[in-house]
Amino acid sequence: MSMINYASREINCKIVYYGPGLGGKTTNIEYVYDKVAPNTRGKLISLATETERTLFFDFLPVDLGTIRGFKTRFHLYTVPGQVYYNASRKLILKGVDGIVFVADSQQERHDANVEAMHNLYDNLAEHGHDPRRMPFVIQYNKRDLPNVLSLEALDQALNPTSVPSFEAVGTRGIGVFDTLKAVSKQVIKQLS
Repeated sequence: MSMINYASREINCKIVYYGPGLGGKTTNIEYVYDKVAPNTRGKLISLATETERTLFFDFLPVDLGTIRGFKTRFHLYTVPGQVYYNASRKLILKGVDGIVFVADSQQERHDANVEAMHNLYDNLAEHGHDPRRMPFVIQYNKRDLPNVLSLEALDQALNPTSVPSFEAVGTRGIGVFDTLKAVSKQVIKQLS
């Protein structure tokens, strides 16, 4: 749920990047962080243990306007990629306002994508969220590789409810901001 800071006249919204390990969640966050104006962003924080890592930072977009006189500040998080870090994944989803599912388009990552999507749905349900009623987009990352699944196959496996989806090459920034803008607009629309 969004948090309102009356002192700074800001609405704080949490967007979580979810998906299989090594799918591009961290690459997305780092690319956004590098491209957002330094005076509009907080520090990039990496919460790392020996076996897992979560990234976080917040930023205040200047081009999305205000809601009833309040600016909107977005807090972007990644979850650990491996499903066996499920306790961390659940904790990071607490208070989520929007989801970006980053799928790895490679054929050999199909099962990992499906497992991560099922895990996301299960964890959202535990928090009382219905993914069909919340801001949710899918990014099909690594589209530049030779062994990728077709968009139709990816949609069939991962997007039965037809949420907005975007092709991406996170390492080059292709599709990264399109994905973020789409989920951000959905979050703002839900707040209005």
